[in-house]
Amino acid sequence: MKERWNRIFVIVLDSMGIGGAEDADRFGDTGADTLGHISQTVKEFDIPNLQKMGLANLKPLVQVVPVGHPMGYYAALREASNGKDTMTGHWEMMGIRTEKPFLTFTEHGFPPELIHELEQRTGREIIGNRAESGTVILDELGEEEINHGKLIVYTSADSVMQICGNEETMGLDTLYHYCEIARELTMKPEWRVGRVIARPYTGKKRGSFHRTANRRDYSLKPPMDTALDALKNAGLDVYGVGKIHDIFSGQGLTKTWHSESSVNGMEQTIDIARSDFHGLCFVNLVDFDALWGHRRNPVGYAQEIERFDKKLGELLPVLRQDDLLILTADHGNDPTYKGTDHTREHVPFLAYSRNFTGDGAMPQQDSFAVIGATICDNFSVPMPKGTIGTSLMPILK
Repeated sequence: MKERWNRIFVIVLDSMGIGGAEDADRFGDTGADTLGHISQTVKEFDIPNLQKMGLANLKPLVQVVPVGHPMGYYAALREASNGKDTMTGHWEMMGIRTEKPFLTFTEHGFPPELIHELEQRTGREIIGNRAESGTVILDELGEEEINHGKLIVYTSADSVMQICGNEETMGLDTLYHYCEIARELTMKPEWRVGRVIARPYTGKKRGSFHRTANRRDYSLKPPMDTALDALKNAGLDVYGVGKIHDIFSGQGLTKTWHSESSVNGMEQTIDIARSDFHGLCFVNLVDFDALWGHRRNPVGYAQEIERFDKKLGELLPVLRQDDLLILTADHGNDPTYKGTDHTREHVPFLAYSRNFTGDGAMPQQDSFAVIGATICDNFSVPMPKGTIGTSLMPILK
């Protein structure tokens, strides 16, 4: 079967949920609505390109009216997996249904047994061990780590263990070695986290600490092949921009780009769209989640969406006749909600192509995996055994 699209772009607006999850109460998230509550909080919300793609048709917004004929198709996606984190959401997009959620240690930090084992293996006393902003905990404990040979370990609302190390006094190799030990320990079912992250920094005194670009992620690999593997094995280009490499531990990707910010990620995507490739460009824009959702800042979140919208306006004219663009999210993170955790919500699905002959609403879909299934269907590549997902090709006309 002839391919309808030569290139497919999937852009994940990390955590931009649209509320409405039927099982939100099971996750303690009744009433959470990331995009809806942002719109209700801010005075202005200038997103003309998302408006043209049908976002306000899908999700009522205070400042943005629906359009009569959106540029493409829109739908709400329901998460089939048992979780609400970044890895679970992205893995599901590419066909994996996760039954056992990754562990988080937000409330009380990591258990004493894990901390003790890590201290024994590294020879350093652990300090921190709580959910905290990385810049805050580094400013508070950096001097103690440097001057007394201790080790800063902390977590966040994600399933993650983060370990700080001063590049000048501890050294990168030592920090990476400690993270490898932590990754080994956290493979145990009772301590299983999605990622261990090395957080190197420079500086000697409070107020002068600076996290460097030598961060390294030690992620769990997907438990089975995903749509990415299927595409790569079929000889297609599979590009990852932003956190995609970390989320999939590099599996199924042919080339990756590290992004300094979500704006930078969109600039990289625009450059990629100006180049020639054949296959998938998979993009994660993390600032919505990391800078604004977890920090419970709806105004900053709205401004980040507006910055994205401007870059979207630069991307759309670069797309070719045989390109498909899909915008979506991996979970919610309502900046008006209690706590600092992700929120269980539906996510948007907005699709645009110059070769569409139709537009409008599609039925709510029962998993994020429609994305991977649609991509594989377009390229006549079978989804890997054991994956989920139904192609939307028959609807996207």
